[in-house]
Amino acid sequence: MGLMALVYSISLMNISISQIDAAEFVQVVEAGLNDLVFIGAAVFFLLTFETRIKRARALSALHELRAIAHVIDMHQLTKDPSRSHGSVLLTPSSPRVQMSDYELTRYLDYCSEMLSLTGKVAALYGLNFRDGVVLSTVNEIENLTTGLSRKIWQKIIILHKLADTPENGKG
Repeated sequence: MGLMALVYSISLMNISISQIDAAEFVQVVEAGLNDLVFIGAAVFFLLTFETRIKRARALSALHELRAIAHVIDMHQLTKDPSRSHGSVLLTPSSPRVQMSDYELTRYLDYCSEMLSLTGKVAALYGLNFRDGVVLSTVNEIENLTTGLSRKIWQKIIILHKLADTPENGKG
């Protein structure tokens, strides 16, 4: 629409090419090219504006999900299975062991489930938004939550093995 208005307004101008010398022609062409560059930059800015806003919102939400995954990981760090079986020397500043093996297993299982849900929520951000930066961030969060969940499941396996040892009356 704007281009049509520009062409129409130029057609209404009474310009005689014989009255323009070479220096003026170069100046007119240079000014026209500069205008085309600035118009192109403005069009590009306006066409990508919505995508940049969506990307910023998605990256902000994904950053929060990454922080949630790290908080879940921090809360289960002191839940060491070997502490409940007396194989670790505790100091006066060590957190007290307050969970039974069953409760600790359930707690770690819940942490793993929360990490899995965090990864799946991150995947939802990349479902309909095909931005490379967002998809890369989604993959990073999924890898993070999978790795953290794997560490938790290792603790659960260790806990089960410690519970089945002969000194605990099993095995």
